[in-house]
Amino acid sequence: MTTTLITGANKGLGFETARRLIAAGHTVYIEARSIARGEAAAAELGARFLRIDVTDDASVEAAMRVIEERDGRLDVLVNNAGIGDGFVGVDGLTGATALVEFDTNAVGVVRVTQAALPLLRRSDNPVVVNISSGLGSFWAVTNPERQESHNAFVVYGATKAAVSMLTVQYAKALPDIKFNAVEPGYTATDLTAPFGGGGRPVQESAEVIVRLASIGKDGPTGTFQETTGELAW
Repeated sequence: MTTTLITGANKGLGFETARRLIAAGHTVYIEARSIARGEAAAAELGARFLRIDVTDDASVEAAMRVIEERDGRLDVLVNNAGIGDGFVGVDGLTGATALVEFDTNAVGVVRVTQAALPLLRRSDNPVVVNISSGLGSFWAVTNPERQESHNAFVVYGATKAAVSMLTVQYAKALPDIKFNAVEPGYTATDLTAPFGGGGRPVQESAEVIVRLASIGKDGPTGTFQETTGELAW
């Protein structure tokens, strides 16, 4: 049985990914900052809830202790928690707002991954999936044929570029653990609601996350994937 932790999983892509992996037989821990929302989501899914704030070392470490006590290892980590620029816009950006976004989207990946490493190393097939974005791909944001090249999300795009680079570097540094980044696509979630909503359903966007979370020992590492295949960095 595969033990999986998904951050930011009380709604949206994280919730749908948890639902799919539970259906496939995974034991899934879902993370949320809100106890009420997290417990409600876990009850609906048949998942296990952990209260984690990815910007807080103590809460992350406490959650890993719970997984260690219950399961002794972690097979799959999905770093999904993230926040966006919202309506701030370029004129509203400050050093403080940028720090908050980087702390959640990029440093949060480091914080959770580092705390999970001892448990991942006990797995027979350890896998880490980092949720990035086409907005963090230098190729996509400079390619006129890609939608990402027509939008400017200054800090959000930079945080996702950091997530993509973290994925590559972790894959090189830790060859015994498979690290991959995914671009789920523009999806109808709370993150996209401030920009007029729209986007494809979470069921479609979660496909690539589930696929990378389910790879075997011969699966890829150090790649950037979207629904249609590998994405250029």
